[in-house]
Amino acid sequence: MARNRKNGAVAVRLAPAAKAILLCILIGGSGVGYVLQKNKIYELGRQIAKRESVLERIRYQNKMSADRLAALQMPERLAERVRELKLGLVPPQPGQWIHIAEVRKVSTNSETALLVFGK
Repeated sequence: MARNRKNGAVAVRLAPAAKAILLCILIGGSGVGYVLQKNKIYELGRQIAKRESVLERIRYQNKMSADRLAALQMPERLAERVRELKLGLVPPQPGQWIHIAEVRKVSTNSETALLVFGK
């Protein structure tokens, strides 16, 4: 049986075409992957910038709140507020003070001593 030359040539012509198609798919896939990764990096950068601006705003608000709290806790401001509300609060008289003595044990090498602090 004689072989037909055209049948053998189809397999030979199909291999280079398959290689070319496979190479195009690899290059195209790599390009698409690259673009997707660049878009993801860009989007993450935008998210980071947005969250940093939110963080700065929160830090500013926190500082403003801390300053306001410090102003409200000032003794002069508290005394003024007491007068506004007419609470009738006055500073304690020296006879109303109670002194508490703090007793602490201090141990040395062989002896134990008691120390008393306060009036």
